[in-house]
Amino acid sequence: MPYRDCVGVAVFNPAGEVFVGHRQSEGDPEQSAQRGYAWQMPQGGIDAGEDPLRAALRELYEETNISSVSLLAEAPEWIYYDLPDEALGVAFKGKYRGQRQRWFAFAFTGAEQEIDVETPGGGKFKAEFNAWRWEKLSRTPALIVPFKRPAYEKVVAAFADIPQRFS
Repeated sequence: MPYRDCVGVAVFNPAGEVFVGHRQSEGDPEQSAQRGYAWQMPQGGIDAGEDPLRAALRELYEETNISSVSLLAEAPEWIYYDLPDEALGVAFKGKYRGQRQRWFAFAFTGAEQEIDVETPGGGKFKAEFNAWRWEKLSRTPALIVPFKRPAYEKVVAAFADIPQRFS
């Protein structure tokens, strides 16, 4: 089975912390193994013919309502993760064994009132998160569902110098 092309987004606030959303899991087989680990950074699929940076900005807006950002960095390589056995053939409509992600880091340049995970796009997009907060980048692997931890460790390594830029 192939990997699904996807983007991931690390949005940093002025204190050098990243946005994490609490993922809604009802009926989501990818999250069936989460067992309490429901926090993650925004991510989503790349549409056919879509540039990864454009996909990152689109997914960020669709999931968080955030559009006030400036690009800080792009991870140097694709980051992969495999689905756990119990989600294979179920998650992603059974088409993929995991994701191949292109990660981008952005500085959040807006006001926090812009962030709306419950009705992103004024309700135009389905809510994927039911809560959000700012978190230290280094803590994100401990918050994510276990099968995605190695990918998040690579994201932390790729963007490790960014929080220091804010201090």
